[in-house]
Amino acid sequence: MSSDLQQLYQQIILDHARQRHGAGLQEAADGLTTGESHQLNPTCGDEITLRAAVDGGAGRVAAISWEGQGCSISMASASVLTDLMQGVDREEAGRLVESFREVMRSRGSVAADEEVLGDAAAFSGVARYPARVKCAMLAWVALEEALASAAAPAL
Repeated sequence: MSSDLQQLYQQIILDHARQRHGAGLQEAADGLTTGESHQLNPTCGDEITLRAAVDGGAGRVAAISWEGQGCSISMASASVLTDLMQGVDREEAGRLVESFREVMRSRGSVAADEEVLGDAAAFSGVARYPARVKCAMLAWVALEEALASAAAPAL
């Protein structure tokens, strides 16, 4: 990866860490199904609670909101995820999470497809640092769980 691209990716992460899109848990609009997940990375103390609102009829992610604390990587990753997942259907959200997971688990051997992952491709360099992968994945795991709970029938 060129140093110019690395600098751009670092700037994207820093920008999202400062201006956290989706930060602050929001109540879902009427007619939307919500799911919520709380995730903790005990290794470094990153923590996030993510709420996903889904349009049950269309099966699309209508809104994502979250609150959390942690390193720049975990907070920026949640912000980027919020932008990327807005309006996508559940299946596409699952594919995006898997694509991101593949890049993160590759230890740098799998390049992120910017056409697919958008700004989330900025986290490609994180994959080379196994201790930081969980930081980047925290919000993505929370989204998977939140979408699963939004799909589960109420008891």
